[in-house]
Amino acid sequence: MSRIGKLPIEVTSGVKVDIKGQDITVTGPKGTLKNSLPKEVQVTMEQNRITVKPGNDNQRARAMWGLSRTLVSNMVAGVSTGFTENLEIEGVGFRAAAQGKILKLNLGFSHEVNYAIPEGITIKTEKPTLINITGANKQLVGQVAAEIRGMKRPEPYKGKGIRYAGEKIRRKEGKKK
Repeated sequence: MSRIGKLPIEVTSGVKVDIKGQDITVTGPKGTLKNSLPKEVQVTMEQNRITVKPGNDNQRARAMWGLSRTLVSNMVAGVSTGFTENLEIEGVGFRAAAQGKILKLNLGFSHEVNYAIPEGITIKTEKPTLINITGANKQLVGQVAAEIRGMKRPEPYKGKGIRYAGEKIRRKEGKKK
């Protein structure tokens, strides 16, 4: 039995859920999310609670049970409160600026790096060294944060680069004389 799959999902006020077979649409103040769940699970809604159950007792159905419940839970949480990821930039001359649908990054290269912000994602830069990524889709927010971090990963000697807020970088000792 899946401990996660057994838990019902509470639908808060202001969130509308539409279930048609395996397709689920969740609408709220932060936007609309759609997903198609695997055929091995059954989704039902009763009295502002969504329950996910396995269709049969094979291994794939049990594996998809917890996954599907978590995906639906993330959709409900995303359209009601949203998800946020914060990045920090460390290094002399390294900075970021969000201008419209483009994030401009100066990362020590000979050129400026432009990142096109995908639809449904909002990027703010309160300081030139802090990037705030918000959106309703948890997977998309994490993907955008990983792509931006991948442009200049933090290096272990001086710690320069882009890191997640609060991330600890294991530092290496430099040359010995």
